[in-house]
Amino acid sequence: MPGIAGIIGSGPARERTALLQQMMQCMLHEPFYTTGTYADEQQGAYLGWVCRAGSFADCMPIQNAKGDVLLFFSGENFADDADGVRLRSRGYQCDLDKASYLVHLYEETGISFIERLNGWFSGVLVDQQHQRTILFNDRYGLGRIYYHEKQGTIYFSSEAKSLLKVLPELRELDYASLGEAFSCGCVLQNRTLFPGISLVPGGSRWTFTGDREIKKERYFDHTTWEGQAVLDDAAFYERLKETFARILPRYVRGTTSPAMSLTGGLDGRMIMAWVKSRPGELPCYTFGGTYRDCADVRIARQVAKSCQQSHQTIVVGSPFFSEFPGLAEKTVYVSDGSMDVSGSVELYANRMARELAPVRLTGNYGSEILRGNVAFRPGSVNEDMLQPEFARLLRNAATTYVGERNCSDLSFIAFKQVPWHHYSRLSVELTQLTMRSPYLDNELVALMYQASPGLRQSAILALRLIADGNEVLASIPTDRGLLYRPIPIISTLCHYYEEFMVRAEYAYDYGMPQWLAKIDRPLGSLHIERLFLGRQKFYHFRVWYRDQLARYAQDVLLDPRTLARPYLNGRRVETIVRDHVTGRRNHTNEIHRLLTCELIQRQLVEMR
Repeated sequence: MPGIAGIIGSGPARERTALLQQMMQCMLHEPFYTTGTYADEQQGAYLGWVCRAGSFADCMPIQNAKGDVLLFFSGENFADDADGVRLRSRGYQCDLDKASYLVHLYEETGISFIERLNGWFSGVLVDQQHQRTILFNDRYGLGRIYYHEKQGTIYFSSEAKSLLKVLPELRELDYASLGEAFSCGCVLQNRTLFPGISLVPGGSRWTFTGDREIKKERYFDHTTWEGQAVLDDAAFYERLKETFARILPRYVRGTTSPAMSLTGGLDGRMIMAWVKSRPGELPCYTFGGTYRDCADVRIARQVAKSCQQSHQTIVVGSPFFSEFPGLAEKTVYVSDGSMDVSGSVELYANRMARELAPVRLTGNYGSEILRGNVAFRPGSVNEDMLQPEFARLLRNAATTYVGERNCSDLSFIAFKQVPWHHYSRLSVELTQLTMRSPYLDNELVALMYQASPGLRQSAILALRLIADGNEVLASIPTDRGLLYRPIPIISTLCHYYEEFMVRAEYAYDYGMPQWLAKIDRPLGSLHIERLFLGRQKFYHFRVWYRDQLARYAQDVLLDPRTLARPYLNGRRVETIVRDHVTGRRNHTNEIHRLLTCELIQRQLVEMR
């Protein structure tokens, strides 16, 4: 995945350089990446970078005119045009489509330039004149930085595997963190799966000076946003409409034009209503499956046509099954184990999306930021497949989660859910594409703290924004049958029908209850699932693990190495796998977790 890596601290230059090269090799996942390294022996800074060719950060190392300030940057900055105007008026060359202008922001404003940045990023700045090196990331922590401190030296990287490669003593699992991953789908509290590796908190600025002291500080505290006055609903909506219309152009500009990934929901449609692209300027696509055109495809096609944009369906079909072993292993590896094997679908689909455009504009995070959708909670896990001590750690994870929820929903979502839970899927997507979403724009998130609680929990904001931006789009029902101006009785019936089909599909996929599995098995030749699957989702792992992917699941999970893991009950794991592949029971989520855990063990802990 594009990112940065480095070693900061005293030590033999030749040794540090060799270690850095090994760290960088772990991050070169695709042929379209560019990479480089830099060494400053006097500062004790050995730094490297990886980026996608042609991206915002593909201009490193970034230097000022004197060559005594260098910046290494990963990600993007969605600046206000005023920054460019101001820098040009002072004689700087400034292209807001490339990261090179950021070094001039530092020259003008000093270390506080980081507070002006708006996006998902991480970076290192080397100031030779002031003999300091600054490591930083974005406010949310989506520009993830893993680090390990050892004898006055910090090893850091956008990917944990870089640290595991050069520090073999770190190659072990933290069972408490693994328990959180099993229970919550992610590790909590800026910890990782590896006990010696932590995450730099979002909004951090760490300064290393010539005397090797490290000043760890946070340049941003979300409580400053929490303290804003709540606006009345009418005033808030006007502010929201003005802000959304103003910030959106930041996300479509650039030397590479984006394509829009559309679904049948509200958030992508809000973008389409206000982006005001010329006909044919913003190609659209939707991920689809093989059973039928799902709701996302059908509705997105209508939305794109209404906006006079092209639309294409990216189908996750039969070729996916033959590629699944490699895709699953790569998904776990590139995400450092944060994404489970279901992310193989994302890797496959986004790889094809890259062929349409290397920049993907998306409505991701809209339902979370605008409507308060808390997307993860501790889940039930079949503890029979676990050793008792490990099962206890899963119960502890639920307690930890409750403690972390002791804040406002919006703060939990933006500063915990986004960097801990949503990052996993994003890390896979970023290996293929530049991802952009206006819903984590600093201005927009700050404004949402001024909405009344009732307004933040309603779809009315999104529906009204769509109507005000494009009345035609407001007349197309969403995948849940929602309309801004509903038709009495008919709209209610449509909504209930769509909700029923969502639940029916879930019941025949991930959520099939065990009593239904017993009934469904004798009727397998009828393939009743075809009546329900593919209406909302484009991937169906319950059926796939039973049929197309059964051989792979058995090869990995019934391997003696897997069955002997100290945190698993091998005999019960064997029963779970055999019951699922024969259709006797539904153990989709258990197989997800078991496969992911075993691939973490083989690729990251036992790496060669």
